[in-house]
Amino acid sequence: MDLAHYQPPTRFIRLEASSKCQLKCPLCITGLGLTRQQANAIGWGHLRLDDFARLLAASPQLQRIELSNYGELFLNPALPQILKLAHQKGVRLLAANGANLNYLPESLARLLVKYQFEKIKVSIDGVSEASYQQYRQGGKLSQVLDNIALINHFKAKYRSKYPRLKWQFIVFGHNEHEIPQARQMAQELDMAFKLKFNYKPQVFPVRNPDYVKQEIGLGAATIDEYEAQQKTLYSPACMQLWTSPQVNWDGRLLGCCVNHFGDFGNVFEGPGLEAGLQSEKYQYAKAMVLGQVPPRPDVPCTHCKRYQKVRQMPFRQALLKKLGLPALSD
Repeated sequence: MDLAHYQPPTRFIRLEASSKCQLKCPLCITGLGLTRQQANAIGWGHLRLDDFARLLAASPQLQRIELSNYGELFLNPALPQILKLAHQKGVRLLAANGANLNYLPESLARLLVKYQFEKIKVSIDGVSEASYQQYRQGGKLSQVLDNIALINHFKAKYRSKYPRLKWQFIVFGHNEHEIPQARQMAQELDMAFKLKFNYKPQVFPVRNPDYVKQEIGLGAATIDEYEAQQKTLYSPACMQLWTSPQVNWDGRLLGCCVNHFGDFGNVFEGPGLEAGLQSEKYQYAKAMVLGQVPPRPDVPCTHCKRYQKVRQMPFRQALLKKLGLPALSD
């Protein structure tokens, strides 16, 4: 099998609804203002309804679309029309990457239920305002909880299980003691619950590693410890090149949700999505990830820290296993 050119049918993509965000989270490149820089591949804007409509018309095979990535999707003023169009076309929408949910008009909460938005992962890193706002700077926990209650109100009113909600709790030293209460609150709000490592443990170190290790249940207290033990990426975004390609709000094909270094062309222009996925540059990126060709300066993956880890054989073998592809020979 030609592993680099292996491409499952593109039924699921990731499409940024909005790269804008109202928060200033200190570990997020959006919160730090880095996505607005001219050299960055992300930029600052919203997905337009006409671009979304053209994409769906040109890609009838699409079945599910992830709308969250570097920004807060609910800030997109065209989102009500995007939800309606997707529902009419039979395309399921979700925000499993995450949302801060500090902004949600009542009318939009109702439409999430009406149009059966599939799932929302809500980032809530604390059960007190002081703890929550230490990382979600500019946010307000009480507003988030009110918005969750609003969604649950419409779910009950229309007897719908959608959208399914998940509470994501990034573990820091300042909030680790609140994990049990957060888990209990999530249960009361009919939300699944997930603990997540923070990506800069040297900046926000945990205070009780043994306790955190026990609570997360992955045999590690930090992301570095987990990856050293398991020889696999904690979040293997590279596989998205094959399974769920990332498209920016303005149509630039990014390949994965981590890429903010460059793009593989614009799928809202010219031949479209499938042609972009079959382009020489995109195929070369996949071959790079698999170790079949050397890094190339014009390929965004070359500048990614996760790619540097995947170049090590144990990490690459783990990626292939997740993709269901044959292992490589040492």
